[in-house]
Parts: sequence; C-alpha cells; structure tokens
Amino acid sequence: MSASRRPRPTATELTTIRDFLRHAVRRFTAAKLSYGHGTDNARDEAAFLILEGLHLPIDRLDPVLDRKLTTVEQQRITELIEARIAARKPAAYLLNRAYVGGVPFYVDERVIVPRSFIAELLRGSLFQGEHPALIGDRAKVRRVLDLCTGSGCLAVLAAQAFPKARIDATEISADALDVARRNIAESGLGSRIRLVEGDLFAPVPSERYDLILANPPYVDAEAMAALPAEYQHEPALALAGGADGLAIVRRILAEAPAHLTERGGLLCEVGRGKPRLEAAFPLPFLWLDTEASSGEVFWLEAKAFRR
Repeated sequence: MSASRRPRPTATELTTIRDFLRHAVRRFTAAKLSYGHGTDNARDEAAFLILEGLHLPIDRLDPVLDRKLTTVEQQRITELIEARIAARKPAAYLLNRAYVGGVPFYVDERVIVPRSFIAELLRGSLFQGEHPALIGDRAKVRRVLDLCTGSGCLAVLAAQAFPKARIDATEISADALDVARRNIAESGLGSRIRLVEGDLFAPVPSERYDLILANPPYVDAEAMAALPAEYQHEPALALAGGADGLAIVRRILAEAPAHLTERGGLLCEVGRGKPRLEAAFPLPFLWLDTEASSGEVFWLEAKAFRR
C-alpha cells in the first residue's frame, strides 16, 4: 500500500509527544503548508503547536518527547493539527499566542503575527550592555515612539529595554489597538506605555523622541497578490505597502526628522526594499543584520537627515 493511501493513525494510536510530532510533521509536509509566522519549517511549527497547545515551555522539547498524553490532550492536539491544515491558519492564531524575543503575546486575526527583526536588535549589544554600540547609554533614552504598533509587542520590548523611557505607540487600526491594550496590560508596563490611535505621527504632532521604531506595512503589490493562504488571514492593512512596498516608509522618512531629538535615531524594518530605498533616498543608511535577516532593518541618526 502506498504512503498516500495508508490510513492515518488515530489519536488513540498516538500516545506520546514524539508520536504526535512525527505525525504532525508528516501531515504538514504532505499538505504543503507555508510558514513564516514564528517558524520556518514543518518540524518547528509542529513543535510549537504541540507544546503551546499543552501549555508546556516551547523551548524544551527533548525532555518531554516521551511524555504520554491523556485522552483529552490527544484530542486537543489532533484537532489543532487538523485545523492547521484545513484552515491554513498560522499556529499562532489557532493558539492566540506568539513569542517575540522570548516574550509571550496574545494575538488574533485583528493583528499580524508579530515577527519583527527589530525585537532581536533591541535585545542585542547595539542597544543593550554598558556601552550600546548605537546609543551610547541606554539610560539616556527617555522617550520612544513605536509606529504601527499592531499587537504592541515592540512597545513592550522597548519599555523593557529602556527602563527609564516613556513609550508612545501609534496605530491606525482600532481593532489592533484593542489587542495592544491587552498585551500592554499583561506586561505590567502600562504606566510607561501610551497607546494612541492615528496615522503614523499624526497623534503626536509636536513630540520628539530619542528613538523611533517602525515596522510598517512593506509588502509590494505583486507580493500581496501572491501571498500564501496563511498570510491571507492577516489584516491587509498591516501588510500592504503600495505598488513598490515603500509607500509608508517614504512617509516615515519624510516626517521622522521633525520628531527626533538632536541625538535621536530611527530604527525601521523594510523587508526586501533595500535596493529601491537606497535608489530613492541619498541617505547614509546603516543596515543591521540579525540571525535570520540581512539588509532588512536600517538605522538612521537624526543628523543623517541634515546632511
């Protein structure tokens, strides 16, 4: 009997986490799922779905591989695996949970699944340690603006990274702000984070900041038209960046100088827009790489805009 015709094992035949992991990987691979919402392959997606679905630490798979699941647990994981395939929803939406920089956040389809490379940068040596390479002294960062905050994850991470800073976070979507409010309340940092509804800098017209963070919509029209099913569950407003993907980024570059302090800087994610951006703007972009990205996030000091 061919593998395609072989009956799938039932939940009662799958007893351990190892069994369900192997089963999920086979099912996900056969279904040709797309990834990119916290994982980039079938095994990692399956591991996240199972561990989070069982309320286990998502970074400790090996110690629990041979744990036997109860009947209720078997049913839950089976249902999650089948839902991941049938609905083509990212696991983060099925579980209402995403991790950014190791920090858990609530998510649903009112916001994109957070996955910004800026999170890794905020927690690295460029912004942390005794002498952060880009800012010199993180204690001097007193005001931060997070544009297009979405789920609020970068605002929370910024509040953690800069303990003396007050954070303003703007968002045009009222639905997304509802999600952000929940995450900020759960973070315990609400006294230092202010959420404001509006388009980019419009809600903070006269404010200046030591650091501006921006993870704006930057998917170009051609890529939007070809998005896999998983990405189509995300709000288009948070993805679509116009014909070339830079419509919002252009506005940020035009308006940011008026909102930066003398020693401030802009940290902005643009996806694969680097060549188009450099061709359009004669600015000394400093491109910052992360473990999983190259040339997708730039840094510009306030003085760079005055050259």
